[in-house]
Amino acid sequence: QVQLVESGGGLVQAGGSLRLSCAASGRTFSSDAMGWFRQAPGKEREFVAAISWSGGSRSYADSVKGRFTISRDNAKNTVYLQMNSLKPEDTAVYYCASDGRLRTVVAGGADYWGQGTQVTVSS
Repeated sequence: QVQLVESGGGLVQAGGSLRLSCAASGRTFSSDAMGWFRQAPGKEREFVAAISWSGGSRSYADSVKGRFTISRDNAKNTVYLQMNSLKPEDTAVYYCASDGRLRTVVAGGADYWGQGTQVTVSS
């Protein structure tokens, strides 16, 4: 059974940083593309970032380019999202997703999803 467990969320002031982690189990992690999505209250879930199985391809939403960095450690079955220069509009529940294909992750159609971790940015 595939399991994705996010951690690292919390409360931070605007301009601060957080690093989210997503630990995967139950599947060949190193073969999967991984991604991060977020959902703010009253809004639809939106794409944040994604990374290919090798780490050689990365994709970001325009709203986070230059501030967020996605990375992965296949030896630890973990994907990370380093978030810098956080803004109040980054407040949301952040979800990790995995799928065999990067384009499927980016499109929001990943087969596997975590339960989410709350990120709150105060002004």
